Amino acid sequence: MTTQIDHVVVVAQTLELGVQWCEATLGITPGAGGEHASYGTHNRLFKIATPSNPLAYFEIIAINPQVARPANSPKKRWFDMDDPTLQAAVAIAPRLVHFVANTSDIQAARLALKSLGIDRGPAVQASRHSRRGLLQWQITVRDDGQRLFGGALPTLIQWGKPDAAEPLRLHPRNSLPRSGVTLQGIAVSCPTAAKLQAAYEAIGLAGVAVGTGPANIIVTLNTPKGPIQLQSHGI
Repeated sequence: MTTQIDHVVVVAQTLELGVQWCEATLGITPGAGGEHASYGTHNRLFKIATPSNPLAYFEIIAINPQVARPANSPKKRWFDMDDPTLQAAVAIAPRLVHFVANTSDIQAARLALKSLGIDRGPAVQASRHSRRGLLQWQITVRDDGQRLFGGALPTLIQWGKPDAAEPLRLHPRNSLPRSGVTLQGIAVSCPTAAKLQAAYEAIGLAGVAVGTGPANIIVTLNTPKGPIQLQSHGI
């Protein structure tokens, strides 16, 4: 099992406000994304990959008010997007809330966390259309939609069908041009840092600094506006 950073997640009240925030804060216009019918969300994306984080991209996501969710949709959206505290925060401004880790064996990673008493949620099938074809993936989403550890425990994702021979062939990075923004690092803190560090080790995630303190995620980026740090501040 290998695990690495897949993407960071910024939630906006609307996708239009997310684009405006990105242009003002990072100095670029995000690329096209897509819609997630089951969760009633849509996104915009751009690449932030580096040699040490070759899969990394940036997601700006918002609830799509123009889409009616199917009757069999999950009760709660992913990434705590139905949480009133998070919604109140992003009503003020788009906010970094989470990051997602790509794993080569999502079921093994789930079981590794379960052995530590951590329920990351079931691995559900998801998909959306892209310019290069249908993107398909498995992603851990709890029934209550919670991220855990103040967002510092990554959601797990495995690209492609469960039996795909080339799971990363249709990874979003392959259709994203260089953006001028690159990921320099992710650091996190939480009151239960030792347990969080053990969770990272259990899934094989390295390169994310863990400290003891109030819940926070710090993403450091190089941008056309210079070095920028985004923080979740416990949201």
